[in-house]
Amino acid sequence: MNIKEKRATIIVQTLKALIPKIQPSLHFSNPFEFLVAVILSAQCTDARVNIVTRDLFKKYTSVKDFAGASQEEFEQDIRSTGFYRNKAKNILATSHIIHEKYDDQVPKTMGELLELPGVARKTANVVLGYEFGVVEGVAVDTHVKRLSNLYGLTTEQNPIKIEQDLMKVLPKSEWVEYTMRMVEYGRKYCPASKHDHAHCPITMALTEAKLDPKSQQQ
Repeated sequence: MNIKEKRATIIVQTLKALIPKIQPSLHFSNPFEFLVAVILSAQCTDARVNIVTRDLFKKYTSVKDFAGASQEEFEQDIRSTGFYRNKAKNILATSHIIHEKYDDQVPKTMGELLELPGVARKTANVVLGYEFGVVEGVAVDTHVKRLSNLYGLTTEQNPIKIEQDLMKVLPKSEWVEYTMRMVEYGRKYCPASKHDHAHCPITMALTEAKLDPKSQQQ
């Protein structure tokens, strides 16, 4: 076991102790709504997305409703999530494809999901892992990117390369939960804003195990 794998073991153990139960902070009632919410969450807080989808999912109650929505009207429906023109275009196009090609069912393979407008590996991994129990990779959002670098699991900045590094050091059984726990950890224990990082739980656990990234070779 190399240094990164040892760090990964400590990190996973610490995350499980701090956050034993995981569940998405986004609100949804089916896989399609989850997909829409995840697309909306790009560069937006989950709290804001939940405010928007509370009304959105009442207004559009089926994949067909989304597919037939007006671009201009839909833009206004999701305006407060930011980047609303592009998000609206992608969601409506994706809705049309799912309605016409997949009989209103969200596809369950990475290849099929990546063909949908607005869906990259992060979104696909989240939907596959949580909704369908299909583990293809590690979803890399801003928290995962920042903290995985901070704690010495990768030195990459490109999400695809970060995912590849994480897949090498994390057991496949942990890929889905690692992302969800790390996101929650970033929000509650180690935010991007300036704070007493030396006393963050993972920092303390790694330091105690003599695996602090600052004092060990990568």
